[in-house]
Amino acid sequence: MTTKASNNKLAVKMMIAMIAGIAAGLIFMAIRETMGSDSAVWTTLNNLLFQDITAAGANRAIGLFYIGGQLFVRSLQSVIVPMVFTSIVLAIGTIRDASMLGRVSLKTFFWFLLTSAIALLLAGMIGLFCYNAGLFNTVIEGVSASTGSTGSNPLNVILNIIPSNITAAFSTNSGVLSLVFLAIVVGLALNKLGLSAGSSITKLCKEVSDIIVVFLNFVVNKFGPVAIFMLLSRTFATYGITYLKPAFAYVAVTVLLLLCFLFIGYPIVLSIATRMNPMVFVKKIFKVIVFGFSTSSSAATLPLNVETTTKELGVDKQIASFVLPLGMTINMDGTAIMQVIATLFLAGVGGYSVSIPALLLIMILALIASVGTPAAPGAGAVVLFTILSGVGFTGEAAMMGYTLILAINRPIEMLVTSLNCVGDSVAAVAVAKSENKLDETIYNG
Repeated sequence: MTTKASNNKLAVKMMIAMIAGIAAGLIFMAIRETMGSDSAVWTTLNNLLFQDITAAGANRAIGLFYIGGQLFVRSLQSVIVPMVFTSIVLAIGTIRDASMLGRVSLKTFFWFLLTSAIALLLAGMIGLFCYNAGLFNTVIEGVSASTGSTGSNPLNVILNIIPSNITAAFSTNSGVLSLVFLAIVVGLALNKLGLSAGSSITKLCKEVSDIIVVFLNFVVNKFGPVAIFMLLSRTFATYGITYLKPAFAYVAVTVLLLLCFLFIGYPIVLSIATRMNPMVFVKKIFKVIVFGFSTSSSAATLPLNVETTTKELGVDKQIASFVLPLGMTINMDGTAIMQVIATLFLAGVGGYSVSIPALLLIMILALIASVGTPAAPGAGAVVLFTILSGVGFTGEAAMMGYTLILAINRPIEMLVTSLNCVGDSVAAVAVAKSENKLDETIYNG
């Protein structure tokens, strides 16, 4: 009861922080728009509260909200590598039933693939309709062309699964896919060798995992709401409506599609998969939605997602520890939706024709590219260039549109993150239910 009350209290605090952060951001946005971004008042406010102190020319800026938000996000990111590695090793290594391990793996990939296929099909249909209706024939003015980054074959993600240097996978958060591979290999090896739960490696992973849980509970509970307020205030104050005007159609279509899939698509999938009330899931997962929206990082949201999925939705810890970290790496429905709509938008801007075969290629590339997208803020829009290269949408007008997307995509990326995190939890609940590892008393409680 105490845990439930504490979780509810945290959810209320996060909700209040989100509303207050958006409201404060809109107020600061109004001040900037009214007085001008070059005015002394806005310059002072920006330097005091919002300025990225790592940017060039920001030597004297204070950036209180930037520093507060970044300290919080970096605190969460600091434990991503050990958390993902230990959770997957323990989840696989401690399953003594080999047939269960095989079933859980197959079911996990099935639900990941199913929700991704539904998301891509929906995005493709809606996006093609908007493209044919001329909604994406946007005239972009005042945006300089960008050469982007060098395009690469999306299939490179397959090569990057296996690291050429094991230590490299532990040295950066961008190599999570390699880390997942290594964790699965170690877990399978422990399982094959029949090492007991009392082995040194298992004990070490368990103790590291316990330390991480204590650290994350402290950071999230004590600093989460304040950090959410700072992050959202800065986002809405810095990325105002001015950036959205030139491509309102893209923003509106993407946001509406993401919201529909988040609050309608996932509940329907969950209802069919579990025969349980999806509204209970939506209510309990809402703080994960808020947290993902605020941080714009699936990796930073993973600890809260694990806690919510196990303690409030009743998913067995072994199932959640395997499905959620894996989903954070390869299950990105929101990213796939955004990339399909963005590619069709850029096709309209660049004057490219889109046939059904071309649309199918875009969807396949979006699926592959989303798998290789790091679970970090803004990564989806950067990886988008991979898809553009794959379908040949690299003309001057398309690159100008791509530059615009990089400028306006922050609010969309925030919602994309929420969708990605919820999709992982949906898969975890579905797998747990099919394995009789879902505590329905906790779920309905």
